Amino acid sequence: MTKVVSIELRDLRWAIAAAEHRSLRQAAEVLNIRQSTLSRALRDIEHHLNAVLFERTTGGTSPTVEGREFVEAAKRIVEDTDAIIARLKKRSRGESGKLIVGVHASLLAGNLRATLIEHHQRFPDVEIYLIDGSSDKLISYLATSAIDVAFVVEGSHRWQGKSLSVWSERVVVALPNDHLLAKHDVVYWSDLKAETFLLPQRGPGPEFLRLLIGKLGCPEPDRLLRHDVSLDRFLTLVGSGWGILLVLEGATGGIFPKVVFREVHDADGPTRLSFRAYWRNENSKPSLQTFLGLLRQRYPDLSADPADR
Repeated sequence: MTKVVSIELRDLRWAIAAAEHRSLRQAAEVLNIRQSTLSRALRDIEHHLNAVLFERTTGGTSPTVEGREFVEAAKRIVEDTDAIIARLKKRSRGESGKLIVGVHASLLAGNLRATLIEHHQRFPDVEIYLIDGSSDKLISYLATSAIDVAFVVEGSHRWQGKSLSVWSERVVVALPNDHLLAKHDVVYWSDLKAETFLLPQRGPGPEFLRLLIGKLGCPEPDRLLRHDVSLDRFLTLVGSGWGILLVLEGATGGIFPKVVFREVHDADGPTRLSFRAYWRNENSKPSLQTFLGLLRQRYPDLSADPADR
C-alpha cells in the first residue's frame, strides 16, 4: 500500500521562496518567519519525500535537480489554488457568476439599458442572461425560480416576494413618416380613435391593450392586428403602412426606415408606465445581491423602511 505524503500548501510556498531567494535568511525575512522554522520545514518535506531538495552551502541554499522539479510542481499547485480561491471569493461577493433577468421593454435606450450597462462595467465577470416575455409570464418564471429578477410594468399581478419601484417610461406611438400625425410634435389619445393598431403578444402588449381600452374605449377587433414577433419586425410593418404601434420611450433609441416616434399625451401631459423590479425573498445568490445594491443606489425607495433598503 502506497503511503500518503501530507504536505501543506504553506510548505509549498516556503519551498518556492527558498528556491527563489537561494538564501534561507532572505526567504525567512520575506516570509516573516524565523530562519530556523523555515529550515526545519524544508527538512520535514525532504524527510516525507525521502529526497534531497536543497543543497545547503556557506554560499546559500539552492535547489537540487529533484528540488527544481518539486518547486516547479509546487508553483503550479499554488497558482491553481490561488486562482480557485480568487474565483470563489469573487463569486461569494457577487462579482462573478450568472444572473438571469426577465425584461419586457426595449434596450435601445432608457433606464433599463443604462442599468445593465453600468452593472456590466462594475461587474464584467457576472454573466447576465436576458429572458423576454409578458409581465404575467415573467412573474410566473420568477415564482418557479427560472429567473432571478424581473423588470415589468406595475399592474394587477400578485407577488408575495420583494419589489422595488425603479423608473417610468413615456408611452410613444410609432407612425409611418408620411402619416398626418407625423407632422405634430406630440399626439393625443383622441387623435388615435380611428387608427389601426399593431399589438404585440409579448413584452408590454397586454399593458398597451389596457391603455387602449382605458383611453379609447374597447377597440374594434378588426382595428387590432396581433403578431408574436420582435420589435424590429413590428417597426418594419409600421414603416410599410400596416398600422401604428404603441411602444415605450426606450424603443426610440434606434433608427427605423420610414418610422417616426411621437409622445402620446392626454390632458395631464405625457402618458407614462411605471416599472418595478421583482425578486424572491429566498434568493440569496450573491450576484443578485450586488445587482440589487446597484438598483437601490440608482433608484432609492425613499418610502421604504431603512432596514428594508
